[in-house]
Amino acid sequence: MHIPDGVIPATVAVGSYVVAGAITAYAVNNVNKAGNAQEQVPKAALLTAAFFVTSLIHIPIPPTSVHLLLSGLMGALLGYFAMPAILVGLILQAIMFGHGGLTTIGVNALILGVPALMSHHLFELLKNRLPEKNGLTIAGFVAGGSGIGFSVLLFFAILIGTIPADMLDVDLERQAITALTIAHLPLILVEGVATAMLVNYLKRVKPELLKGLSDARA
Repeated sequence: MHIPDGVIPATVAVGSYVVAGAITAYAVNNVNKAGNAQEQVPKAALLTAAFFVTSLIHIPIPPTSVHLLLSGLMGALLGYFAMPAILVGLILQAIMFGHGGLTTIGVNALILGVPALMSHHLFELLKNRLPEKNGLTIAGFVAGGSGIGFSVLLFFAILIGTIPADMLDVDLERQAITALTIAHLPLILVEGVATAMLVNYLKRVKPELLKGLSDARA
């Protein structure tokens, strides 16, 4: 799901840096408004490390491979802190392992960070409105699955929309992008189930981890 260097036009890469920077600034502002940012740093660091590691573990799904993203999970547990946490993880991956690219950190931050924020709002909306018995399970599943779903849609739209007109075989490129996108669809179910299981586990053993920065408001 990480877009490498040289795939998108320079103008798109630069523009994505600007937009990602603005969204990160907005997220950090909301983190500061929560008034308990320091208390959330250990949780953010732990999830950033999990994001860093899982994104490097590729699962073969012919004709390509996929990896867990955890954007929905990070949104559910970190709230607005998810955006800067994902950005830090992307920077470390690009510098240390060349996963993604330095010029595409902005666009990759948008592909993963924006869905994380959307998942955060969905999680908060559902867990507060659904019945207590199964509400958290449903909220976790929707947050985890939607994070992947939104990321896949952004990934597909950006790559399809930036195929150079002078490319020798545009149709073949579109087929490759479509195949890569479809290969990630099973992750919607996988991450939805994983997030639902984790939030239920935390509710039993550490319910305070489900609170905190999610209370931040613009």
